[in-house]
Amino acid sequence: MNPEMLSRLQFALTASFHYIYPPISIGLGLMMVVLGVLYVRTKNPLWRRMSFFWVKIYGLVFAMGIATGVVQEFEFGMNWADYSRFVGNIFGSLLAAEGVFAFFLEGGFLGLMLFGGRRLGPRMWLFATFMVAFGAHFSAVWIIMANSWMQTPDGYIVANTATGARAVMTSFGEVMFTPSFLSRIGHVLVSAWMVGTSLMLSVSAWYLLKKQHMEVAKAGFRIALPLFFIMSVLQVFVFGSQSAAVVAEYQPSKLAGMEGLWETQECAPMTLIGWVDKENGKTWGIQVPCALSFLAGGSFNAAVIGLDQIPEELWPPLQVTFQTYRIMIALGSLFIPLGLLGVIFYYRQGRIFNMRWLLWIFVLSVFLTELVTLSGWAVAEIGRQPWIVYGLMKTAEGTSPILTTAQVVVSISIFIFLYMTLFALFIFLLNAKIQHGPDPLAEDKPVSTLPDTFREIFGQVRTS
Repeated sequence: MNPEMLSRLQFALTASFHYIYPPISIGLGLMMVVLGVLYVRTKNPLWRRMSFFWVKIYGLVFAMGIATGVVQEFEFGMNWADYSRFVGNIFGSLLAAEGVFAFFLEGGFLGLMLFGGRRLGPRMWLFATFMVAFGAHFSAVWIIMANSWMQTPDGYIVANTATGARAVMTSFGEVMFTPSFLSRIGHVLVSAWMVGTSLMLSVSAWYLLKKQHMEVAKAGFRIALPLFFIMSVLQVFVFGSQSAAVVAEYQPSKLAGMEGLWETQECAPMTLIGWVDKENGKTWGIQVPCALSFLAGGSFNAAVIGLDQIPEELWPPLQVTFQTYRIMIALGSLFIPLGLLGVIFYYRQGRIFNMRWLLWIFVLSVFLTELVTLSGWAVAEIGRQPWIVYGLMKTAEGTSPILTTAQVVVSISIFIFLYMTLFALFIFLLNAKIQHGPDPLAEDKPVSTLPDTFREIFGQVRTS
């Protein structure tokens, strides 16, 4: 393979591995703020005990996110020098803003959150936790801004300089709020919140199955399960549909690839399960008539552009785009009945705590939400091809001109070894912390004094 293809594979490897951790940081950060608020308002030591436990998990995830994320910034210069030169005035500004305004904010309060639980007062520790969580969310905002500009570039001109043509910013506001930003930031944040709630549900379900730390496990279900259900509904019916409409308007080639739509048509169908037959120009599978038109255009008779109106050299990789989109849609839709089922059986005298088959599904839920998140990233990035900046610069034009095949092969080999080692260490440490469980506190109350329902928990908050 040539350096371009190897560079694509290397960036896909490093970005995919890195993207395991930011959604956990964002989602778990939200849950830790919820725990901190509950303790400050109710003074129930259960929430403080849970906070001490989850802050250790957060620290481990944060370390992995930093170790794997810094690599990509170096790759922009080493593997994608022409891209960096062309968009540096815009893309570099957004990445710099992420570092200055978000990463330093998150890192600055991280030490207080990790080591200040027994040294700071509850309110001050909650403030530090909030600032860390806010920093993680703010970091995501800038990263999604940069990526959204690559998807739907705006607020720039192409200027000829001494080093060649470059994209130059004309409006910082238009660069920040490109047409795809608002729908994508909502989509990303809700998916991250689902990962965070599913992680708490997964660990809690495991404790329930093993009959360990029962009060902590039940409390984890009480706060995470309703949020998981609410987020799953928002993701499918609000942010997912908004994203589809934006893609239909600004990236028609991506939508055609996602749905395997060969002909431009009204009442375009949506394929639930299928296979793209590129040789015969057909997509086989189970289809829902007119559903794609309604999703993309808000009407069952809306016209959707097919591959017949797009030059073949501008098609994305059809099969990969099509199948990863199916994975995202299928699993994302299953979270709604899963959450609803959990809520129903929770409110039926806590029957869910004794339903082993359902608890096992919740143990696996964190892996499924991570798979959906990675699938969504794959759809966004692979579906944009052959463009690295949609409609402006092709991926093949962005590589480093002096890069050799041997250099990329060596770097990929090193990354694979290091990432496998890091992942094995991460799983070992994460498993050790989960198996150890929350440490008891001196001020813990008996289990019988703990609130029994989600409604009672927040009833305490309102009346305190």
